[in-house]
Amino acid sequence: MTTKNVIKVLIADDHAIVREGLKQILADTKDIVVAGHAENGIEAIKLTREGTCQVLLLDISMPDRSGIEVLKQVKKESPKTAVLMLSMHREDQYAIRSLKAGASGYLNKQSAPAELVNAIRQVAAGRKYISAALAQELANQISDDHETPLHETLSDREYQTLTMIASGKTVSDIATELVLSVKTISMYRSRLLQKMKLRHNAELTHYAIKNHLVD
Repeated sequence: MTTKNVIKVLIADDHAIVREGLKQILADTKDIVVAGHAENGIEAIKLTREGTCQVLLLDISMPDRSGIEVLKQVKKESPKTAVLMLSMHREDQYAIRSLKAGASGYLNKQSAPAELVNAIRQVAAGRKYISAALAQELANQISDDHETPLHETLSDREYQTLTMIASGKTVSDIATELVLSVKTISMYRSRLLQKMKLRHNAELTHYAIKNHLVD
């Protein structure tokens, strides 16, 4: 196989074990090579900017900024780079937001190695990739013909704050994890409560569980 046909991949994940696992999976393929890795969003943006890869494997939960934010920045600076989002979240939670923000595909980290390889080849060829399970979920949503759920009106940060509060985290916990001020997170919380016509965290958590936004 010629060098021209080899797909160069950049892995962006803050967990060393995950990065090594992905490298090991891709090491067994002849047409895919890992060109580098990043431990956070800023590194991912910097490396992608250098134009060393065709596909960026991007974890949606990065320590310094959300994967969606990194995705938007990468697509703005390097529009030709195909971004395949990786997540531990249920696919229907973040997949739509990722695809709308410019991702070429979305894959759960628990997917089989063969599915990951197939997804990389597909997005590298300029196509979109979603799993069969997600395709079915999207089809169900269309056939339901219901109004847009309130949580889909939230910004990415507001949605992230919603899911973290519903998972039992305090405003202080969220501020620390996202490296933002408590004041900023409180603002996101106030906004999302207003948009969703909810009064407090208990109603917010009930809504998130009812709509399967948290596991």
